[in-house]
Amino acid sequence: MKNSIPRGEAEHQISQAIIRFEQEYMGRGPEEVRTVIFDDIIFVRLKGVLTPAEKQLANTEDNQKGRSLIKQVRQELLEKARPLLERIIIDITGCEIVSLHTDISIATGERVIIFTLVRALKFNA
Repeated sequence: MKNSIPRGEAEHQISQAIIRFEQEYMGRGPEEVRTVIFDDIIFVRLKGVLTPAEKQLANTEDNQKGRSLIKQVRQELLEKARPLLERIIIDITGCEIVSLHTDISIATGERVIIFTLVRALKFNA
């Protein structure tokens, strides 16, 4: 089954939807988003996702504890929002999600989200 939109358009739509999600659900949008679709995997990289308060917490004297706390809160927030994220991907690709993986770098303020799908996406040329 082929998607009715080109790969680049699907990647762009996912990036824009993730930006809206971050703004509406997390309260702040990323500075930059890039999405890449490869077979049955969607990679989303977000740059500049940390809030000023999170940056302050990460740079405190006991920054390891602060970094751990930020990662834990962000992980929990994204897990609670998982149905919203899955709906974004399903609406754009027409494909169900098998799993979602995420991590955030407190050092760089970069987050990655990886979606694995039930099948590889095929696009028109």
